[in-house]
Amino acid sequence: MAKKKKYYVVWEGHKSGIFTDWKECEAQIKGYPDARFKSFESLPEAERAIQRNYWEFVTKKDQKQPVTKVPPIHIGKPDLDSIAVDAAWNTATGDMEYQGVYLKTGERIFLQGPFKDATNNIGEFLAIVHGLAYLHTNQSQLPIYTDSKTAMAWVKRKHANTKLALTPRNKPVFELLQRAERWLAENRYTNKILKWETEYWGENPADFGRK
Repeated sequence: MAKKKKYYVVWEGHKSGIFTDWKECEAQIKGYPDARFKSFESLPEAERAIQRNYWEFVTKKDQKQPVTKVPPIHIGKPDLDSIAVDAAWNTATGDMEYQGVYLKTGERIFLQGPFKDATNNIGEFLAIVHGLAYLHTNQSQLPIYTDSKTAMAWVKRKHANTKLALTPRNKPVFELLQRAERWLAENRYTNKILKWETEYWGENPADFGRK
């Protein structure tokens, strides 16, 4: 009986993508710290998977144990009635995407991207502003967690202090930045923007699992 063909999705490796041969997949993950990959039975499954979060396709026993370090009193535990935002940036392609999740249930609230030739800081900034606009529209006072001090500072100044050069490929990103800065300038919000304490709480729940 012929061996059933498999499709290997590599989210994080020397090169990300879909591979039809195990040796090709192995070459991308061998020697790569914390490589993220999984096999699928069909190409459509693999194509859907690579557009989503790696952690959605692994079982609980495959996941790393959470951080057990006891947080200081002034840090405490995260407020579960909140949203968390994060961004992912592919160092090989320059593609960026960002998302927001409701902490209590893990439900994804929004997902944007991928965008060409962007940066992680830009993604983190856009994620916060997107979260603020979402909460403003829904008249919600929920706080927002982010693990990016840079993005928090940009939001506070209402300006994305990026050194990224404008190109035809990343023009949509700059248009989003202008919209985000304009939203911050024209709207008032009282939602708290809080630092996600990864050292004590584990990975940001909105993380894409591609580190």
